[in-house]
Amino acid sequence: MPPAPLIDLSILDMDNIVADKEAIYSLLPHRYEFERLDRIVYFKHEEEDLRIAGYHDVTDDEFWVRGHIPGKPIFPGVMMVETAAQLVSYASMTVCDKKDEFLGFAAIDNVKFRGGVAPGQRMIMLGKMEEIRPRRCKGTTQGFVDGKMIFEGLITGMWL
Repeated sequence: MPPAPLIDLSILDMDNIVADKEAIYSLLPHRYEFERLDRIVYFKHEEEDLRIAGYHDVTDDEFWVRGHIPGKPIFPGVMMVETAAQLVSYASMTVCDKKDEFLGFAAIDNVKFRGGVAPGQRMIMLGKMEEIRPRRCKGTTQGFVDGKMIFEGLITGMWL
């Protein structure tokens, strides 16, 4: 049985854009086919509790569709992890003073895939920052499609 959502999905307003692609990628260096976040729609930072939600609309013209899997394209799990990592990076970069440094992968733990994402679907990614320190950050993440959890994992990043 999956854990409870980090953020109540019913309170997310997909029309309330906290950050569009331009704002997201003003902080993140990813470009072209590696821009995994389309919008941030929730950002709440109160004392030690930082929670964030964003989404990626999976389209049929993405680079992986042709080969993963022909006739039944499924968004690769590694791309779900990348989307989660970008969400954690955006949250960390927003609240820290290291905006000119690169935040790279350090670890991924407790990852579970619970379903798939197909072209035409919206994957909502939720995050809760567990720690943001001078050398690293950690965030618990969850991915949802149509209200169903399809992904969860703990992402650790380190400034390089």
